[in-house]
Amino acid sequence: MTKIDTYDYELPEELVAQFPLSQRTDARLLVIDRSSGTIEHYHIRDLPQILNTTDTLVFNDTRVVPARLTGFRTKTKGRWNGLFLAVDEGGIWHVMSKTRGRLEPGESITLVDRAACPRLILRLLKRLDDGTWLAKPEADRDYLEILDEIGRVPLPHYIRGGEMTPNDQSTYQTVFAQHPGAVAAPTAGLHFTEALLNEMKLRGIKNEYVTLHVGLGTFRPVTVGQVEEHEMHQEWGNVPEDVAGRLRGCRAAGARLVAVGTTSVRVLETAAQQGRLMGWQGQTDLFIRPPYAFRVVDALLTNFHLPKSTLLVLVRTFGGEDLIQRAYAMAIQERYRFFSYGDAMLIL
Repeated sequence: MTKIDTYDYELPEELVAQFPLSQRTDARLLVIDRSSGTIEHYHIRDLPQILNTTDTLVFNDTRVVPARLTGFRTKTKGRWNGLFLAVDEGGIWHVMSKTRGRLEPGESITLVDRAACPRLILRLLKRLDDGTWLAKPEADRDYLEILDEIGRVPLPHYIRGGEMTPNDQSTYQTVFAQHPGAVAAPTAGLHFTEALLNEMKLRGIKNEYVTLHVGLGTFRPVTVGQVEEHEMHQEWGNVPEDVAGRLRGCRAAGARLVAVGTTSVRVLETAAQQGRLMGWQGQTDLFIRPPYAFRVVDALLTNFHLPKSTLLVLVRTFGGEDLIQRAYAMAIQERYRFFSYGDAMLIL
């Protein structure tokens, strides 16, 4: 058994990035070579020169929805905050809920828009064992239409206390986002621009896209004492069969698959659980921790992650305990920017 405290580290508060850089590709890049144990300093804009021309980058093309909800309890007028998590085929929402006092099934919440104007009634149906709620909006409209009207960008709490600015609507979204459903951004993908993608394409570096709708469970801290006792929340993912086929061909030809972000790693490794990368679609709760043996991912581009998080466990499993600990210590010493709007590392 491994104590979660072994994944703790001290980070100066001022190194937590509160805003993105004006140019995405100006982010710093710590390049870690597992074979030599070396660590070098670059920038994201240097990727076309760092990567091999035969490499294939695998991106997560999920699209962040404006999932943060605010409003008040219709009966008491008490303040209410929530987070949209998912919707089922019957139009029932799965939401997180925070308010003073005890909520009751059947109670209604008045949701307000970004100008604090009342817009919609959300009826609470049932509280689930994990503390989240099933709820039904009293409106015959698509959930995306509703969220676009009243929702806010679901920034993590460590960025300005979760309070969005108008710029976050574009900066907290990858330029290749396609399929709506995430409540958090696949942050390694935030570093890329159309110009950088085109430059890499001209050098022969290929791009492929998979989908993992990033849920709250990905970023929740581990609260149990032992890593092995942590239970991951499920997230929906998709690896199209044609993408899986091309990726198999790349690896058969000796090329590297470079996962952009831990979410890309999880969906790719889920699709290869039978020993061979296949087309796959469904829910995954894959928790990558020692002594996990990676089946398809050869290199990883990722941001710096929170202490005691499943993401940090994954990165250290992939890159090696001692090497990644040394890299994090160096990043802190060199004043790298951490977390969602921060800098990145490339583990080769």
